[in-house]
Amino acid sequence: MKFLITWKMHEGKLHETLALFSQMTQEEEESLMGGNMKLLGRWHDLVRGTGAAVFEVDSAEDLTSYTLNWNQFMDLDISVVVDDDTARAIGSQIEIEG
Repeated sequence: MKFLITWKMHEGKLHETLALFSQMTQEEEESLMGGNMKLLGRWHDLVRGTGAAVFEVDSAEDLTSYTLNWNQFMDLDISVVVDDDTARAIGSQIEIEG
C-alpha cells in the first residue's frame, strides 16, 4: 500500500532536525525504514518547516516504527493513497443514483 505522510516541525525544532537529517547517509535512512519500506518521493518546504513523502509499505508495524523515529521533532499525518489506475478501478464500481 502507498501512504502519504505530511509533517509540520515542532516549534523551535527545524534547525536541529534539518542538521540531523542532512548528516544522515542513504544507508542510515534505509536502516530506519527497516528494509520493508520504499520511499517513492519526498519534498520539503524548509521555510515553513513542513513537507510530504510517499512510501510504499505492506505493514502498519513497519510504517509506525519508522515514523516513531521522527515524531519527537514533528507532527505527522498519515493517509492511505492510491494512484490514478487504482482510483479509476474503484470509481468504476460506484453506482450513481438518479
